Amino acid sequence: MNARLRPRLERLRRWARSLKRDVVAVWFAARHPGTPLHVRLLAVAVTAYALSPIDLIPDFVPVLGYVDDLLIVPLGLLLVLKLLPAPVLQECRERADRVAARPTSRAAAAIIVAAWVACAAGVAWWILH
Repeated sequence: MNARLRPRLERLRRWARSLKRDVVAVWFAARHPGTPLHVRLLAVAVTAYALSPIDLIPDFVPVLGYVDDLLIVPLGLLLVLKLLPAPVLQECRERADRVAARPTSRAAAAIIVAAWVACAAGVAWWILH
């Protein structure tokens, strides 16, 4: 890999990790009692849009499809982060870091997938008989 490209990619990775953390922190801030109502409403709207599979501009539209993912979501997050009181933001970021540090359970994921497959098989059997 090009030596000039490596630091840029690392900086992009750090930005993406902080963006992911901030989406979770904004979600926590939306439910925090110290968050003003207007910031709460904006935080709910931004996190719902960031986590929603439905985009303002569909991703299959060339170039424009990713504009919302690359501009609208980060700008919305930035606005919420600027409007949040500093103690609330710090507390919510710490909480988001704790959540991100939790170990993931592959066994639990396998059980959930197995339950969905069993439900789908049961529905298919019921429909066919």
